[in-house]
Amino acid sequence: FQILAEAGLLPGVLMRNRDLRFICKAVHIKVENNETVFTSAYKKGEVLSMPIAHADGNYFADAETVKRLEDNNQIIFRYVNANGQMTEDANPNGSINNIAAIINEKGNVFGTMPHPERACESILGGEDGRGVFEGILSQMSNVKAQMPKN
Repeated sequence: FQILAEAGLLPGVLMRNRDLRFICKAVHIKVENNETVFTSAYKKGEVLSMPIAHADGNYFADAETVKRLEDNNQIIFRYVNANGQMTEDANPNGSINNIAAIINEKGNVFGTMPHPERACESILGGEDGRGVFEGILSQMSNVKAQMPKN
């Protein structure tokens, strides 16, 4: 996510966590938009549990950018409590508006602080992240590879 923002592929920046400490723990996130390749396997409003592990996970953008993200439905995950409520305590790093993940305007670039790849098998502690990859695979199966003609 940080590199995508620094490269200008996603709006905003990722700053030091609010408490200036590295955080490694499971958090709850809510699916805000399930009409993306990355979230199509989930229900809108579904509460998931995924791990985070970062020191620079505090997402920030100016008010105009946040409004544009909201208006364009580009915020796909938010930090919430286990009941799906957006609270300050549920926000582990201080991200503006509890933003945990966004997509670009075209919907083909996805930045997330929670780690879905670390929540794909029960042996890892849960399977809530699996839907991200199921959505991607579902979309890929609809795409035909085109080989260049000589």
